[in-house]
Amino acid sequence: MSFCKREVERDSIRVCVIRSKKVEVALEELLAEIAFLDKNEEAETSLLVFPTLFKSFYQYLDFVSLAEDLMFEQECEGIYQLATFHPDYCFSGTEADDVTNYTNRSPYPMLHILRENSVEKAIEFYGDTSAIPEDNIEKMIEVGAESIDKILTKCMHIETK
Repeated sequence: MSFCKREVERDSIRVCVIRSKKVEVALEELLAEIAFLDKNEEAETSLLVFPTLFKSFYQYLDFVSLAEDLMFEQECEGIYQLATFHPDYCFSGTEADDVTNYTNRSPYPMLHILRENSVEKAIEFYGDTSAIPEDNIEKMIEVGAESIDKILTKCMHIETK
């Protein structure tokens, strides 16, 4: 089951690379992307990629907290939500090398802006989605941390246009 397959096929996923080294600019870009999504219904979702910011996972978590507070202030609650990804993502209660952390790891720090109504529609279509996190964890275990690390490293060396 893939929530994103339809959107990939429709080419409705935006990827925005934010090269600034300032948190304030990253927050401004987040709001600009939300404004874009507000005006462009054909764009289903956006990924904001930060290759020059948030090398530390803990700095990234501080940024996520600021981003969520800002979205609340801008009355985005119930309209958009964030999914978070970082090269060193580590769930509370797990060791850094635990393979389950790879479900939220990415080559670079990222925010995924999701339309809440689209998430709700996907849940209606797919039915019970409670098993998805466990399925993702099982997939990570099957593939293995070493193989996933190689994939992530390879992705970091792909040139973007």
